[in-house]
Amino acid sequence: MLTRWFSKHQLHLSDNAAIKVKQEILHSLGELHVQAQRMFDDHLYKQLLAIIGSAVKQAIIITDSSETEFGHVPLVLRTVLEILPMLRPTEHISSVWLNLIRDYLQYLPRLCSAVQNEEDDAEEASTSDQVPDDHLRIKHETPNGTDSISSNRVEGSPSSGLKTSVTAGIPNYMFAEKLVPLLVDLFLQAPAVEKYILYPEFIQSLGRCMTTRRDNPDGALWRLAVEGFNRILVDDARNSAINAGLDSGASKPARTRIWKEVADVYEVFLVGYCGRALPSDSFSTVDVKTDESLEMIVLDILGDKILKSPIDAPFDILQRLVSTLDRCASRTCSLPVDFVELMPSHCSRFSLTCLQKLFSLSSYDSKSNDWNSARYEVSKIAIMVLITRCEYILSRFLIDENDLGGRPLPSARLEEIIYVLEELAHLIIHSDTASILPLLPHLKSALEKEKNHDMRPHLVVLFPSLSELVVSREARIRGSVQVLFRLIAKELGLNRVSISSENAEEFIPSTRQP
Repeated sequence: MLTRWFSKHQLHLSDNAAIKVKQEILHSLGELHVQAQRMFDDHLYKQLLAIIGSAVKQAIIITDSSETEFGHVPLVLRTVLEILPMLRPTEHISSVWLNLIRDYLQYLPRLCSAVQNEEDDAEEASTSDQVPDDHLRIKHETPNGTDSISSNRVEGSPSSGLKTSVTAGIPNYMFAEKLVPLLVDLFLQAPAVEKYILYPEFIQSLGRCMTTRRDNPDGALWRLAVEGFNRILVDDARNSAINAGLDSGASKPARTRIWKEVADVYEVFLVGYCGRALPSDSFSTVDVKTDESLEMIVLDILGDKILKSPIDAPFDILQRLVSTLDRCASRTCSLPVDFVELMPSHCSRFSLTCLQKLFSLSSYDSKSNDWNSARYEVSKIAIMVLITRCEYILSRFLIDENDLGGRPLPSARLEEIIYVLEELAHLIIHSDTASILPLLPHLKSALEKEKNHDMRPHLVVLFPSLSELVVSREARIRGSVQVLFRLIAKELGLNRVSISSENAEEFIPSTRQP
């Protein structure tokens, strides 16, 4: 009856009067649900949602576009936002959580039908391809509702071939902005069974909100979606730590699908939308710093919380997440020198932070208590990715230095290689992680016999690349390489070898004539 009233009585009342009546009815419905929750069964609750949903749809249809342009949410929609937290279902009708959240996910960005696939050149380097200096081809795909990037593809970049923006699928932009935090709150309160049913589509919706950064970098929607995405993953990581990586709320296939969606969102957002010079109408330094800080928070949660927690993600998902960090870390070293000089400073900082995460994921601290089976798997993936990335950075630096002749290298490139050399000296890896390094059997067995907790066998693997840098013009680089050579000698036990004075002559080449 109320649904029919919303559609009929609009014609008999003035606009303002009709809006006020609708607001009063909506407030009354919210209060009714709070005060008489026990009387609502599944059928009655769904009717309640239908009435409120009818009001939302009508408000969106008749909304004056100029109202949203000035940052105003229509009054009826504002009232719906006010009563939404009051609609939290009770335990005896927990199944309707699905209806509640799905009803409002439809007001977030949706995929548009007109999506054209194109191929573009990308300046991304992927260690999984083993061709870090080649330009990679880009293709746009939309599996499971979110643009996904394979190891040699980049979607959602500013040069994307999407002809129709995802923001075109937003019924009301301002309403979507206000709706995201409320939906995240409701999602986190949902029972475990319903939460894991909703998880994949909820992550997809947040991912699409995050990609609105390209078309509206100054808008709040992508920022709110990023914050919500972070909250959900931190909550999941906390639960995984409590349950030792096992969660009875979802089956293994369901959890695998969830992790796939999470990996898709990370891949699209970090590779395509972070650490880049996106167009903006804002010249505020505060806004730029805030956005950069938000990007760093995303990296911190992925590198320091998700990948270091006892998560139940499959091995291939762990590979994708580490590979995503590596692809972002490759930007500074993979760009031609002339382009590096033009790159904004925040872009190189983002790339360097991703590189730092790879070092952190590869490292081992005997004093920490965060070592677990998932952490072990991540460290094995990270150390091989890191070594390949370091080999490329070292070789690329020497090539660029020779090509430039007497000209100095860009400060970003110099900062990157000095950071790599210093971190290689500090990096200590677990013995289990060291077991997968590509070392000759006799070297590997010799290192294992040392039983030294401060293991740096990665330096032995990188010795050929490091030895090339002794001819660098940069004194700081030569000094750092000298430190690394001493550590390699210590790792191989050469610092304990001494030659007695009486036997020293036989090791000195003779210049006497026979």
